[in-house]
Amino acid sequence: MCGITGILQTQHASRSADLAAIGPMTARLRHRGPDADGFWIDRDAGVAFGHRRLAIIDLSDAGRQPMISNDGRFVITFNGEIYNFKPLRRELEREGERFTGNSDTEVLLGLIQRWGLEKALQRTNGMFAIGLWDRRNRTLHLARDRMGKKPLYVARTPNAVAFASELKAISAFPDFHQEIDPCAVAEFMERGWLPEDQCIWRGVFKLPPGGILSIGAADLSVWRDAAALRERARLWWSLADVAREGRAAPAAADDQQLVSHLSGLLQAAVADRMVADVPVGLFLSGGIDSSTIVALMQAQSSRPVRTYTIGFGERAFDETANAAAVARHLGTSHTELRLTPAEARAVIPELPTIWDEPFADESQIPTLLLSRLARRDVTVALSGDGGDECFAGYSRHVLSARLAPLLNSNRSLRTMAASGVALLGRGVRDTIVETLHLPGWLQRMTRGDRINRLADLIGSRDIGEMYRRSTRLSELQLMQAQAGATSDSIPPLNDLLSDLVVRDMLEYLPSDILVKLDRASMATSLEARCPLLDHRVVEFSWTLPNSAKVRNGQGKWLLRQVLGRYVPRQLFERPKQGFDVPIGAWLKGPLRSWASDLMSESRLRNQHLLDATRVQDCWLQHLSGRRDLSRPLWAVLMLQSWLDASAASETSKMADVMEPAQ
Repeated sequence: MCGITGILQTQHASRSADLAAIGPMTARLRHRGPDADGFWIDRDAGVAFGHRRLAIIDLSDAGRQPMISNDGRFVITFNGEIYNFKPLRRELEREGERFTGNSDTEVLLGLIQRWGLEKALQRTNGMFAIGLWDRRNRTLHLARDRMGKKPLYVARTPNAVAFASELKAISAFPDFHQEIDPCAVAEFMERGWLPEDQCIWRGVFKLPPGGILSIGAADLSVWRDAAALRERARLWWSLADVAREGRAAPAAADDQQLVSHLSGLLQAAVADRMVADVPVGLFLSGGIDSSTIVALMQAQSSRPVRTYTIGFGERAFDETANAAAVARHLGTSHTELRLTPAEARAVIPELPTIWDEPFADESQIPTLLLSRLARRDVTVALSGDGGDECFAGYSRHVLSARLAPLLNSNRSLRTMAASGVALLGRGVRDTIVETLHLPGWLQRMTRGDRINRLADLIGSRDIGEMYRRSTRLSELQLMQAQAGATSDSIPPLNDLLSDLVVRDMLEYLPSDILVKLDRASMATSLEARCPLLDHRVVEFSWTLPNSAKVRNGQGKWLLRQVLGRYVPRQLFERPKQGFDVPIGAWLKGPLRSWASDLMSESRLRNQHLLDATRVQDCWLQHLSGRRDLSRPLWAVLMLQSWLDASAASETSKMADVMEPAQ
């Protein structure tokens, strides 16, 4: 796992000055690769690559990057892992290829040299972001893994294209000038994260998951802006196509056959991700996903697997007992750290520089702390991320299955139902619930603000609006100007549950879950691997009938059956608990002064981004206890903190630029 950077200049750009920026750009990614740095520059071609190395496979100098192919044609800077590199290497050796080291990067170069980039990627199983320079054709190729596990930002500046694993590296490029995109701010304030097709800075985009972008220096005179450049990207693997094909050709198997097949796929995925030349562990929450992964790890390990859990003093947010019970049953070497609220809050000032776009998923705090805990002993940690997306584990998935007849009905009927549900939010909820003796799952849906969300969901015009309403932070509009209507390019699968799941995989997973995991782990120089997002598992999940995902009012039915082969059900059959911290209580208590300063009315009015009056009203409602508005308020605070960090970053860049002249 590493950090990568690169520059491709326009043909008329000054070669010496801007290419030298590859040094400061790469230096900003030291946390992603503390073991070594490397550079490759071709001034005549106007190309520079940088690399920060976290040595995982082949710890020798033979694994250093940037790396040049045996025939001298290709130069690569690579961030990620190719899990099946050993069988691919054996295949190449049978065809006459020779290797000087034992790294997966060298194998990938051999594949590219023999079959070309796109066919090479299709042969791989891994997570990665790639910069590849073709010296013969003078073309830069950028590529990203199927699910978007590894980030790749691309900027179009007046004189170059620059790319990097994180935005902070692009911000160090002298030709790049920071300009906030208000539309991106609006998206962030609605969701708490930025979707893959948007970036907080104008002129920057993220290469889409499964994407390839090929650029020649001559092309830059034609493709002068980031939007036009992004349109040139093509997909070498398409999740939307996988979903459509899977729904069109469902698995012809009974329940037990499905369980056995998934168990076999997961065993292989876990085994692949246990391969490393450094110590390996696992994040264990005690939930379905991480418990399944650790059970399969321990079944294939000759020694106790190292597992790690973070706990909090607030009982409602503490999963340590659940994790410890699973660890005891499986016999892992378990490490548990119980944090005081003060210790958890102490990391908050670091968040804007770690997530260098605004990011407001409060579970970023325990994810970061858990990564730091694991990094004391291991360099690689497996994670259960992806189970909710592959096997329908979110409450919106279960709810859609429960209410499918209503949600699939005509608009007028749903509008009437939405109006009726909204009445529950206006003071008559308790009486109606008591009179009708509603089932437990529906009682839970009518608690607090959830009843308003349910009314929103039922009254949606279409699946796109339904999804946005089910995932947004709040119905409050805190921007000075509302965001414009966004286009919906996701084709429907004509099945409500599948439509929600595919959107989670295309939007929420890469833009929130994987961003959170990548930045938290790499901030501590820890590599995180996700067996549940092995493309073989993802492709199989789309062939499953809905009843294998949601059954008897529970999501992840099939995954539960696999886990039940290893762990007694009483250890994992309980209500889903998120990986959260009590932000709402902290804002009323120890974080109150900090939050008040960041959300002061004068500060907000001077920025001309948020509606200061609405933010202040939201803040007062939360402090009074009338409503729990911690989620939208946390987004405001993360935006404000990010703005401060960005100003500091720009000052740092100016110092880098001025340094050579002093």
